[in-house]
Formats: sequence, structure tokens, C-alpha cells
Amino acid sequence: MFNGGNKAGKVPGKSKDFSGAIKRLFRELRNNRILVLIGIVLAVGGSVLTIIAPDRLSDLIDQITIGLIPGMSINFDEVWGIIALIATLIASSALLELGEGLLMTQVSNTFARDLRERISKKINRLPLKYFDHNQTGDVLSRVTNDVDTVAQGLSNSLSTLISEAALMIGVVIMMFITNWTMALVAVAASLIGFVGMGAILGKSQKYFAMRQQELGKINAHIEETYSNLNVVKVYNGKAESDRKFDMLNKRVYTANQRSQFLSGLMHPMMAFIGNFGYVAVCVTGATLVTNDVITFGVIVAFISYVRLFTSPLSRIAQSMSSLQTAAAAGERVFEFIDEDELLDQSKIKSNINKDNIRGDIEFDHVKFGYDDSKKLTIKDFSVKAKAGQKIAIVGPTGAGKTTMVNLLMKFYEINSGDIRIDGISTHEMTREDVHSLFTMVLQDTWLFSGTVRDNIIYNRRSISDDEIMKICDTVGLTHFIKTLPKGLSTEISENDSISAGQKQLLTIARGMVEDAPFLILDEATSNVDTRTEELVQKAMDKLMEGRTSFIIAHRLSTIKNADLILVMNEGNIVETGSHAQLMKQNGFYADLYNSQFAL
Repeated sequence: MFNGGNKAGKVPGKSKDFSGAIKRLFRELRNNRILVLIGIVLAVGGSVLTIIAPDRLSDLIDQITIGLIPGMSINFDEVWGIIALIATLIASSALLELGEGLLMTQVSNTFARDLRERISKKINRLPLKYFDHNQTGDVLSRVTNDVDTVAQGLSNSLSTLISEAALMIGVVIMMFITNWTMALVAVAASLIGFVGMGAILGKSQKYFAMRQQELGKINAHIEETYSNLNVVKVYNGKAESDRKFDMLNKRVYTANQRSQFLSGLMHPMMAFIGNFGYVAVCVTGATLVTNDVITFGVIVAFISYVRLFTSPLSRIAQSMSSLQTAAAAGERVFEFIDEDELLDQSKIKSNINKDNIRGDIEFDHVKFGYDDSKKLTIKDFSVKAKAGQKIAIVGPTGAGKTTMVNLLMKFYEINSGDIRIDGISTHEMTREDVHSLFTMVLQDTWLFSGTVRDNIIYNRRSISDDEIMKICDTVGLTHFIKTLPKGLSTEISENDSISAGQKQLLTIARGMVEDAPFLILDEATSNVDTRTEELVQKAMDKLMEGRTSFIIAHRLSTIKNADLILVMNEGNIVETGSHAQLMKQNGFYADLYNSQFAL
């Protein structure tokens, strides 16, 4: 039994681990580590050039100050040389920072692209149990909105964090080299800002996590509402739907307001600390100049250093807000990526050729329960289906009919027992092998945006238009296609005004193109009227020719000609036989059949 889905549906009720999320984000960047290292080198280079400039500025001020002393003159050659050097340092620093910014943007975009690719592959490896327990809108929010949030957050913060952290460290070193007394004053003043930033981060992160969770919930509600809009309107559910939307929207608003308010405190706090640092440096510097400890040029240089020191603090504070958002979204994305997957199939060798399949299927004491629970949905299912037989499965709602088909298709792994196709256990087949042997026509038809041709051939590309039209003629679609403006090339979608019968016939035509040895019909005529049902039934009869077919039906009149009818109740087969045999027994099946005509 697979382990998938045991974490599905968990909605965190408290703040997640911010430091853990950040570590995970940076660990996931390992595929881009070369670009990140180059970016760090450029950031350090740009920072070094930036912090050298104030030191040269000190020399410039001292040269000009000397010229103010009576009897002394300004050495303009040296002044212009210093100015040229400062301009070169500033320009070179700007170019390095530009290169580092472009590299980090590339890293963020590449990371987001790779993340989407991983999610795309992950979806196909997740068990159906995960999607049973999670709302579609929330899953979509994780794989679209949250991934974009991660990419945008990294793009806004990664470059800033690297360059500003390098600049801040370099400035601290230069301040201590220039004058350790003033350096201590500047750093001590700024430490207040670090303490405040840490306190704010601790308070605000839970609201960033809450915002992403509530966004997922509101997206799920929107998707659910618009997917079932007809039901909402028929039952006058607009007011209730709006009420729930307003409640979820208010939660998003509250979480967003609180997270933005707390993170917004960082910038004014850093601005205050910066101004406080200026005052402290000026007072300390004036005292030192008065005592002839330093020159006036050192004070000017130190003011530049304080500006360079507080500016990174302010930018880091801003980038931390983006990083918090990215971390909160990243937790949801990685939670999805870390979900338990279907059983590994790497050791199973694909040795199935559907052209050589006879068509025998055997269920051997199959037992199955959802969620690994002790309550079994399929309790002890055993039956043999011979090649070419029409096997009808009937029973009340919840009897296990559709579950049995899902097990046959290997959508779920059975708890115990075995399912064999032509004597080969499905445990020895990959899921792709099993799927290639079956054609399914379901109660809910599915059309995608594309041409009629694309909807019929789906992922088969070696089918000619003549072959398609022969199949359409067989199932009764020719007249419908000829009425379309461009025939097979007409663009259609699930939302077009196509009748339920026409949609079902298109899916039957798709099944005939697949030409698989087994057929599953799950309530395939339940959504059409009686006259259309006759057309669909004729098409399905053509589709069933030469195939072992499993037919799930509530309209028992449609399965009178089945070779074998399996009557299920509470996960067990309670009766078997043909329609005539079962009616003669006057048992459970007879009661089901007669109940259709009861007034």
C-alpha cells in the first residue's frame, strides 16, 4: 500500500519555522550556486570599491583644508587626481552592482522555472488520495500564486541581501580602521535597529504564513463556486457564497494588513537609527577634533561611512519583508513537493504489449480501504472476467462499484489480494502499462480547448482525417461535425454550447481511437435524455465489440444484455449471473431492478 496522502489536507494553524524555511530556500538554490558565487564576488567587489571612496574623500577634504591655512596653497593636481579616482571607484562599483543584480534576477527566474517543472512532474506522481483531501483551488494556488510569490520575493531580496550585507561588513571594517572610537559609537547606535528588526520579524512571520494559507482558501472557494455556478444559481446560493467569500476575503485582508504593518515598521525604524547614528558620530567627532585626535576630513569620511552603514540596514529591512513573503509561500510549495508519492516503479520492467493481450481479468480476494483505515470499502472481491465479456457492475450508492474500477486502473494500491490481467499481476505492471490497456468513458465528459480533431485523437498523432471520420460515422458524429463551420478543425472547449450527448459521443470516439483491449463505462449515459441515450448506447455497443468491458450503471435497463452482472453491496459481491438468472432468483438485484419502476 502506498504511503501517499498522509500529510494531505493539513492546514497549519500556527506560524511556521522562518529560519527553517529560509534555509530550505537557499538549499534549493544549490543548482544555481555558481551564479550565486559569481554574484557574491561582484557584490563584494562593488562594496570594496564603494567603501574605499570615503577614505579618498577624507584625503580630498584634508588637501582642501590645508589650502585654507595662511601661507599654504592647494595642490590642484593632487585634488583633481583624487576626484578622478573617486569617480572611477563610484562608476566601477555601480557596474559591478548592476552585474550582480542581473545575475541574481537570473537566478530567481531560473529557480522559479525549475520549481514549476518539479511541480509539474510531482503532480503526476501524487496519489489520487492527495487530491481527494485537498481542494482544487488550494492546489492551484500552491503551484501558481505561491511559486510566483517565491520568485518575486527572491528577486526582490536576494540581490539586496548579498550586496548590502557585503557593503555593511566592509563599512564596519573601514570604520574601525579609520577610528575605533567613532566606529564603536556608530555600531552601538545601529545595534538598536538590529534588536528591533529581530523583534518585528518574530511577530510578523506568522501573519505572512497566514496570508498565503488564506489566499489558498479563498482561491479554493472561488474555483469551487465558479466550477459549480449553475448549482449556486439554481439553489439561490449567491448570498451564502458571497458571505463565505467576504469572510475569507476579510481574513486575507487582516493577515495582509498585520504583516504589512509590522514589516512596514522596519523602514522608519532604520531611518531613525540612521539619523541617531549621524548625531552620535558628529558629537563624538567634534570632541575628538577639539582634542586634536582626528582631522576634520576624518569626520567627513565617517559621516559617509555612517550613511553607507545605515543605508544597507534600511534596504535589508525592506528585503526582509520580501524574504518573509517568499519563505511563507515557499513553505506551502515545499510542503506540496514533499508529499508522499505513489510506489516507486523503477524496478518494474515494462513488458506489456496491448496487441498481444487476450482480455482475461481476475480479481482474487481483493481488499481495500481509503486512508489506510481499518474500515474496508472493498472487503473481499473475487471475480473472473473472460476475454470479450460484458461485465456489468450494479449496486446502491457506496457499494464500491467505482472504487473497484479505480483499483483495476491502479489509481489506488490494494491492501491485500491481487488483480491479474491475462494471468499477470498488476503489481508486476507499471501504472502506465495498466492505463494503456484501458479505455474509459465516464459520466462526466471532458473536452479541452482545441479543435474537434484534437479532442478526438488526444495524444495520438498518427491518425488520419479519413480514419477519424470513419470512427465518427460509426458512433454517429458525422452529421454533427458537418454542421460545424470548419469541420474537424473547428475550435471547441468545455464551455461551448455542445449538448451532453454530443460531448459523450466525442469521448466515445476518443475511446475508439485509443483502441485498447479493455473498456470501462462508468455511468456513461446518466447525463443524457432517453432518446440521446439510444444513440450513445449504439455507439457504446460499437465500442465494446471485441473488448472485455466493465459497465457501471444505475439504469439497469441498459445492461440487460451483459454476459455477467455483478451485484455489489457494502464492498462485497452478493449476487452474480445474467439478467434473466438474477430476476429469476428474485433477490437483491430483482429488488433494485423493480425499484426503478415503483411509483
